[in-house]
Amino acid sequence: MSAPPPVAVALQGPLAIVTLQRAPVNAIDEAWLACLDIALGAVERAESVAALLVRSSERQFCAGADLDLMRSRFDTPEGRTRFVAFVREIQRVFARLEQLPKVTIAEIGGAALGGGLELALACDLRLAADGAKLGLPEARLGLLPGAGGTQRLPRIVGDSTARRLILGAEVLTGGQAASLGLVHWSVPAAELAARAAAIAADLTSIPPAALAECKRCLRAALDPAVDGYAVELDATLALLANGATQERVRAFLAKKRSSGKMAGP
Repeated sequence: MSAPPPVAVALQGPLAIVTLQRAPVNAIDEAWLACLDIALGAVERAESVAALLVRSSERQFCAGADLDLMRSRFDTPEGRTRFVAFVREIQRVFARLEQLPKVTIAEIGGAALGGGLELALACDLRLAADGAKLGLPEARLGLLPGAGGTQRLPRIVGDSTARRLILGAEVLTGGQAASLGLVHWSVPAAELAARAAAIAADLTSIPPAALAECKRCLRAALDPAVDGYAVELDATLALLANGATQERVRAFLAKKRSSGKMAGP
């Protein structure tokens, strides 16, 4: 019997689920990364999908780069150059995840360290078990979180907290991460799967086009070279012309009219 792929994707109507399943800790190597890239492509092409849940079948969410791969490329200039090229490819795939026109959720049940946390940072929303371990500890090895960690973490938790976590190589529990805004929710491990499913169900009740346009506007807000207000207007015009939006708005207006309350959402 052949081994299962290191990353699996399932499309369930408006929800896509990407499961990281490279035992024992979802260490990132070339095959794992290529499989994730293929999975993201399938999600990207699925127009009916509104949300993507990224989860792990293992006890750990993702413990970062494969140590055997690091050992094989550590000792020579050529090997180090190849390793940097590998990190560049991680950056590309994680950027693809970040830019998906779907709402993405990381369900973190175990350790999300180094590249594992950088993967979660590329998601829109993060949910962690109270006892999960999250951190970017690379500085203790004389390295740095080069798969997007130094760029995304300051945007998420602010410059001051990002400096504390990266320069101090801190590892947090899920509860501590929630208190710093690193994750949006922290729950007991026994409740994690149900809470993730509930969040995903709520998101998939929202039209995919609306979520995609909201994400486009949020990205514009982070780019000083883009007029975010103009993007908002363009997105609003696109949604007003959308058939599903028109049906929802007409139903909403009819309900308000029948109740005598003509106010906004």
